[in-house]
Amino acid sequence: MASLDSLDFSLFRLSTDFCSPFAIFVQAQGCIINLILAFGWACAAFVRNREINRIKKSMRNGNNFAFLCHDISELEHSNQADLPSVTVIMPLKGFGEHNLHNWKTQLTSLYGGPQEYLLVVESTEDPAYHAVAKLITELEDSVKARIIIAGLSTTCSQKIHNQLVGVEAMHKDSKYVLFLDDDVRLHPGSIGALVREMEKNPKPCSMGFATGGQTFFLWGGCMMMHSEDFRQDNCGVVSGLRDGGYSDDMTLAAIAGAHKKLISSPAVAVFPHPLASDLNFGRYWNYLRKQTFVLESYVTKVNQVMNRALFAVHCYFSWGFVAPYCMAVIHVAAALRFRAREYSLEEMDYSSGGLTMVWILATCTLISLFSMWNLTRIEVLLCNILSPEAPRLSLASYNWFKVFVAMLVGNFLYPISAIRSHFTQSINWSGIIYHLKDGKINKIHRIPRRQDVAPVFTDLGGKHLYGKKGMPTKGSFLSSLSKRLFQWRQPKKSE
Repeated sequence: MASLDSLDFSLFRLSTDFCSPFAIFVQAQGCIINLILAFGWACAAFVRNREINRIKKSMRNGNNFAFLCHDISELEHSNQADLPSVTVIMPLKGFGEHNLHNWKTQLTSLYGGPQEYLLVVESTEDPAYHAVAKLITELEDSVKARIIIAGLSTTCSQKIHNQLVGVEAMHKDSKYVLFLDDDVRLHPGSIGALVREMEKNPKPCSMGFATGGQTFFLWGGCMMMHSEDFRQDNCGVVSGLRDGGYSDDMTLAAIAGAHKKLISSPAVAVFPHPLASDLNFGRYWNYLRKQTFVLESYVTKVNQVMNRALFAVHCYFSWGFVAPYCMAVIHVAAALRFRAREYSLEEMDYSSGGLTMVWILATCTLISLFSMWNLTRIEVLLCNILSPEAPRLSLASYNWFKVFVAMLVGNFLYPISAIRSHFTQSINWSGIIYHLKDGKINKIHRIPRRQDVAPVFTDLGGKHLYGKKGMPTKGSFLSSLSKRLFQWRQPKKSE
């Protein structure tokens, strides 16, 4: 009993200490962070919902192709003939359960201008090679696509190497180049939307960017640029990537910032990203490590300072988000223990003031979760509108309690991952270990392809890295894709 009372005393003392001015500041800060997140998600929901209303209004006015463009006259042959040419470069590595569907959405765009697809792999031993070669064969009558073997990277990440090899092979008349990751599930009108965004600033060599997902940050998963910027190495885009580049989007974003170039994102650039059905913590941790490791790479001193500032701010607010919930657990445990043991205030030095902060934090949490739910609901609706032929997305499988727990775990682990990245200066990305020096890759080590050391899966998509598991074994599935493509390209019948 004495030890139990001692434990109770420590719990009540800790709860009382968490009512100090500094502790209240930490808890209030957590509430403010939740409200800021809620406000940001509400603004994003407003922008997406406005786009939904615009599409629906266009449909009511008789434009059944509003998911492609708001003005149906843009689909007339005279306008389609004047559309600029686009080269789509897809750096591939490995093969996962969602890749075939993702590649199909990328290869079957309804963009009306000239387009070519360059699918770049490291070697023919990559499982992606066999899978995508089979898919291209099935779609060869309707898609201008070819596979390029890039070979091994020596001065930059393998992804950037694949991208630059693709750039060298793109058509000389291509006006825009679009980089797509293999986990991006495009909508039929996505390329057209990105081109329209680029055409708003049509000056040659302006180094404008159209991206997906976020408005103020460049995202390498879907990134369109002027082809001429790569041909002429304007602003050092090629040399910045080639000479020690690790992250394509962070490198290009730093160059764009240094030269005051525009980065923009159309409201329809929202893409579903399905996760592997057997996702585990190991792959999540590796993904998080790669996300934090990008802050260790830089191209200029100003970029280095900005990354260090982002490192510090992100770590501070990540733990600033988690800490109030740890305090709230102590407050709730102390209150429950106080009532269960029927202590009196004379027996224990305990203040129930902490429960007030718990209620405030709970209220702010519910507001932020509601804002996140609303944004997700709107984005799911927008994705369904933009891809009317695709299987419908739904919120039915969402477990919002798990989403909340994932937010806590992710923010708790972020500073740990960032600190580890800072001190190790190395990362294992898909079986390749990159070492940084002065913000650039200076050493590349490839893990031998042996079962006892090489990972079987990588990333959140759970892709096979080695072997021939990427080769489709059933022709019926690809035949179904071809049939659906044929049906998709048929003119819509008016109801």
